[in-house]
Amino acid sequence: MQATSQLYLKDVIDQRPVSWLQWRAIAICILIAVLDGFDTQTIGMLAPAISKELVFHISRFGPIFSAGLVGMLIGAMVLGPLADRLGRKTMVIISTILFGALSLVTSYAGTYDQLLLCRFMTGVGLGGALPNALALASEYSPKRYARIIVTTLMCGMPLGAVLGGITTSLLLPVHGWHSVFIVGGILPLALALAAAAFMPESARFLILKGSTSRRFVKLIQRLAPDLPSQQNFEVPSSKTTGVPIRELFTGGRWRDTLLLWIPYFMNLVVLYFIVSWMPAVLFSANHPVAVGIAAVSLFSAGGVLGSVLQGWLMNYFGVRKTLIAELLIYAALAFALSAWSTSYVVVLAISTLMGIAIQGVQAGLNAMATEIYPTHMRGTGVGFAIGIGRIGSICGPLAGSLMLSLQLDVAHIFLMGIVPATLAIIAIAINRRMDGGAYEEVAP
Repeated sequence: MQATSQLYLKDVIDQRPVSWLQWRAIAICILIAVLDGFDTQTIGMLAPAISKELVFHISRFGPIFSAGLVGMLIGAMVLGPLADRLGRKTMVIISTILFGALSLVTSYAGTYDQLLLCRFMTGVGLGGALPNALALASEYSPKRYARIIVTTLMCGMPLGAVLGGITTSLLLPVHGWHSVFIVGGILPLALALAAAAFMPESARFLILKGSTSRRFVKLIQRLAPDLPSQQNFEVPSSKTTGVPIRELFTGGRWRDTLLLWIPYFMNLVVLYFIVSWMPAVLFSANHPVAVGIAAVSLFSAGGVLGSVLQGWLMNYFGVRKTLIAELLIYAALAFALSAWSTSYVVVLAISTLMGIAIQGVQAGLNAMATEIYPTHMRGTGVGFAIGIGRIGSICGPLAGSLMLSLQLDVAHIFLMGIVPATLAIIAIAINRRMDGGAYEEVAP
C-alpha cells in the first residue's frame, strides 16, 4: 500500500504508546548511566587500599580523581559531537568498549603514573558514553514522558554508585582492589555487546540524515507496525554535515547555552567533591572509615530517589522553581552539617537528603540539555553541557584536596559548598526560559 501523506517522525513517537523497542533502547541507556556511577564511586572507595599497596600518600589521589574527570571532559566534548555525524548507537558502543577495556587494564596498574594514565583513558570512554545515552534515550521518549524518562535514566548514576559501594565492600577485603576494576571492566564490555545486538539506532537521527535504507524501514515497522510500509516522512531543512559546535551560540542560543553551563558546572563541583572526599573529610573529623563509606552510599541512594522524582516535580511545579528549591535545601543542609558534623546519625541523615537534592538537580539539568537543542545538534549540545560540567567535577576533588592540605576544619569545608550552589541559583533564576514547557521539540 503506497502512502501519499507526509508525516514527522516525532509525531509517530509522541502519539503512540511506548513500544518494547523504545523501552529496550532506554533500558540500555540507563545501564550505561549505572556503570558510570559504578566507576565514579569505586575509585574513591578504593583510594586508601590502592595508595597503601602502591606506596604513595592518599593526598596524592587528587590528580588521579581529576585525571579521570579530565578524560570525561574530553570524551564528552569529542565523542558526544561525533554522534551527530556517526550516530548515537555507534558512539555509545565505542565509548562503552573503551571504558570497559581500560578498567580491566587499570586492574594491572603497578605505579602511580600507570594508574593516572589508566584513569584518564577510562574517563574518555565514560565521557563519550553518557551524553550519547542521554541523546538516544530522549529521542526515543514521547514528549509527554521525556523529562521523566531522562531524569529516571540519571538515577542510574547514583544507583551505580550504590552498587559500587556494595561490590567494593564484598570484594575488597577478600580479593583486593584489583578485583573491583575487573568487575568494572567486564560489565561494560558485556553491555557493549548487548547494545550492538539489541539497541536500535536513533530513528530521529536516521531520518534527519535522509535515510531511506532498509534498516530504517524495518525500524519504523517495529516502532509503528500500523503505518504503511512506504510511508513518507518529512525531513526538516535544518540538517548539518559537520559537527555543529558553533550553533550552540547562534540563532539566539548563546544565552540559553551559557545559563545552562553555569549551574552544570557549579552543581558538579559540589557533587564530585562529596563523592570523592566525604570519607576523608569525615575521617579527619574522627569518624570511623565505615561512617564515610556509609555517608557516600546514602548520598548515592538519595540520588536514586531524587532522580526518579525529578521529572515529575519539574512537570508539576515548573523547572526553575524545582531546581532553585533543591539548591536552597542543599545550602541549608550544608550549614546544618557544618554545625553537627560530629553526630553519626546527623551525618548519615543529611548525606541522604543532600543526595536527593543535588543529584535531583543534576538529573533536571540533563533533561533540560536534551530539550534545549534540536536533533541535528543534540549530541553536541548535551556533550558540551556535560563537558562543562566535567570541568566542575574536576574542580570539586581539587578543591577538596586543597582544603584538606590547608587543614581547614570540617565545618568550614562544608560551608564552602554553599558558594557554588548560590551561583547556580543565580544562573537558574536569570534564565526565565527554564520554565516547564518552555522548550519545544523540533522536527523530526
